[in-house]
Amino acid sequence: MSEDDVRKTCAFDVCYRCELGCCQDVKPPLTLKRKRLIEDYLREQKIHVENPFTDKAYSYPTVDAMGFCLFYDKDTRRCLVHPVKPETCRAGPVTFDINRRTRKVEWHLKTAEVCELAKILRGNDDLFRAHLKVAKEEILRLICELDSEALQAILKIEELQTVKIGEDDLPEEVMEKLGISTRIISETIKE
Repeated sequence: MSEDDVRKTCAFDVCYRCELGCCQDVKPPLTLKRKRLIEDYLREQKIHVENPFTDKAYSYPTVDAMGFCLFYDKDTRRCLVHPVKPETCRAGPVTFDINRRTRKVEWHLKTAEVCELAKILRGNDDLFRAHLKVAKEEILRLICELDSEALQAILKIEELQTVKIGEDDLPEEVMEKLGISTRIISETIKE
């Protein structure tokens, strides 16, 4: 991801002033590939983090006693692994759900009450479109790379305080992973 795209996924002047806490009480899913990127980055930057990942129903960054992501520096209010942070962190206030019936990825935006960046995106169409494009790419890559069990576990997590902003066709590989029929069922009208 280019530095320009990284900036589209985090408004530095907004996110680092924010006190709403998107780095607290969330457990962004990690693919094996993302875990390796983070481990390599930590090693390259000589950042030592004890037990950086938790593996339960799915993998996510370990959280501290207060529920903060282990990669969140409370003093600087910055992410220690920002250049390689998880896809859902890159997507910021854009979240997703999968509608099995319609075979769609549904896109949601967090409300202004829980995300200052969402409020700014809602007020600037160009910025919103640029951010949404990057967020969709990140999330689509994530859901394609996660294994079936991890994706099923993530889909059980309810995203509160969001509004639906659109939907796209679900990639066939994800439908197969979730056991959703990829066949189009034709209805015949009986006369």
